[in-house]
Amino acid sequence: MHQELLERLRSITEEERAILDGRTTIDRDIYMQDRSNIVNAKKLLASGKLITVRPHTRFIHFPEHTHDYVEVVYMCAGQTTHIVNGKEIVLEEGDLLFLNQSATHEVCRAGESDVAVNFIVLPDFFDTALTAIGQEETPLRKFLVDCLCGVNTGPGCLHFDVSGIQPVQNLVENLLWILLHETPNKRKMSQMTMALLFLQLLGHTETLLDTAGEDAAVFQVLRYVETDYAHGSFADITAQLHYDPSWLSREIKRKTGKTYTQLVQEKRLAQAAFLLKNTDRNVSDISVAVGYENISYFHRIFCACYGKSPKSYRDDR
Repeated sequence: MHQELLERLRSITEEERAILDGRTTIDRDIYMQDRSNIVNAKKLLASGKLITVRPHTRFIHFPEHTHDYVEVVYMCAGQTTHIVNGKEIVLEEGDLLFLNQSATHEVCRAGESDVAVNFIVLPDFFDTALTAIGQEETPLRKFLVDCLCGVNTGPGCLHFDVSGIQPVQNLVENLLWILLHETPNKRKMSQMTMALLFLQLLGHTETLLDTAGEDAAVFQVLRYVETDYAHGSFADITAQLHYDPSWLSREIKRKTGKTYTQLVQEKRLAQAAFLLKNTDRNVSDISVAVGYENISYFHRIFCACYGKSPKSYRDDR
C-alpha cells in the first residue's frame, strides 16, 4: 500500500484517543441510534451517500452487533480477529471480508499496528456498480451477489484471501484513494472501481475461504459448474467432494432455488451467449464448446432462454 495512505490510516483517531485515555466500552452514540445493537448507516454515512470508508477502531473489543448496510473490511496491515455468526475469522494483511445485513459480527481488540478499514456500503451501491458493466449472469455470480446483499439464506459473509492477487490489491487501494480524497466524479469512479473489484473476485473464487457445512458444499458445486460446465457431471462432483448425492441435490435446490442440471444449463447458455456476442465462431462450434453435441437441442433451449435463435442473438450485437 502507498506509504502516505497507510500512514494516514495508522493515525490515532479522536475515538481511539478516548479509549487510550481510559474509555472501556465503545461509544454507542457513534454507531447506534437507540438501545439496539444494530450499527446504523445514518450514523456513519452522510445524507445521500451510498458508500464511505473509516478506519477500524483499535484498542477495544467491539461487542456483537449487526449492520443495516453491507460492511466490507479490508486488512491494510497486521491482523484482526472477527467472530461472524459464531465462527472465528482471522483477517491477515490483504484479506477482504464482506458482511451482509443478516450477519452477527464481533471484533476482538486490535493493536496499533493492526490497521483495517471498514467500507460502509448501502446495497444499492452494488446494484449500480454491477449494472454499470455488462457481465454475464452466471449461477456463481448470482449466488455470491445474493449472499452479499442478503437476498437468500446463505452464509452472510464472504472471506477472500487475496493478499497475493495484485489487481485486487490495486483496486482496493484505488477505491480507498478515491473515497479519502476529493476526487472529481467521486461516486461514478467509486462505483466503477467496486464493479471491477467484484469482477476480479469472481475470477478468483479459489481465494474464497469456505464456510462450514452446506454453504461450503454449494460454493464448491458452483465453482465446479463455473469451470467444468461443458463436460462435468453431478456424479463426478459428488465423488470428488465425497458428498451423499441425495443430500447434495437437496442443498443445491434449497440454497439456489435450482437443480444441478438447471445450474449447468444456465452457465452453458450464458457462455454461449458471450461467445456469440464476442467471437466469430460458428454456432455449431459454440454449441459443442459449451457442452451440447446435439445442435438442434442447443437451438431449442437457447431460443427458450433468450427468445431468439443463436444467429438472431448474434445479429443484434
